[in-house]
Amino acid sequence: MALLHTPQKEEGFYAPDFSLKNIDGSTVSLADVKGENGTLVMFICNHCPYVKGIMDRLPQTAKALQDKGIGVVAIMSNDTENYPDDSFENMQKFSKENNFTFPYLIDETQGVAKAYDAICTPDFFGFDKDGALQYRGRLDSSGKDPANDGTTPELLDAMSQIAETDAGPAAQTPSMGCSIKWKA
Repeated sequence: MALLHTPQKEEGFYAPDFSLKNIDGSTVSLADVKGENGTLVMFICNHCPYVKGIMDRLPQTAKALQDKGIGVVAIMSNDTENYPDDSFENMQKFSKENNFTFPYLIDETQGVAKAYDAICTPDFFGFDKDGALQYRGRLDSSGKDPANDGTTPELLDAMSQIAETDAGPAAQTPSMGCSIKWKA
């Protein structure tokens, strides 16, 4: 398991379009998930300890963002042949177990992860209502550890600010996690 940190947000980066299979069998595009006040595109998987470590907080954060008119989508781009814990069937179970209120899509070709330059799980991309990247940071200050009274909800705060001002915070702490499992 390679531990990676996401890079700082790239100025002038706009959300690349996609059309991927959702866990319910439907096809979902960027336009389908785009929110009137912004969009959160996150790359996660089922087996990464960094993703598992935030599952007590991520679904609630996503729901709070959706309530603010921010579209939310999760994409799983790992090589499922070599990492069967991330299979489509296991994605369905993972979504149900964690009460996802957002689409959970499989990127079988890994083309979407490459288009976004996603490097780890979790990797969060927060876009304004026009699709410009405004946030590339972590969920919160607790990382994969349990939240406590001093935990700062960085993603929630950043996306709330983006919804109100179309601009993300100047200071952004990179997310960290396991590398995306690329196909050979």
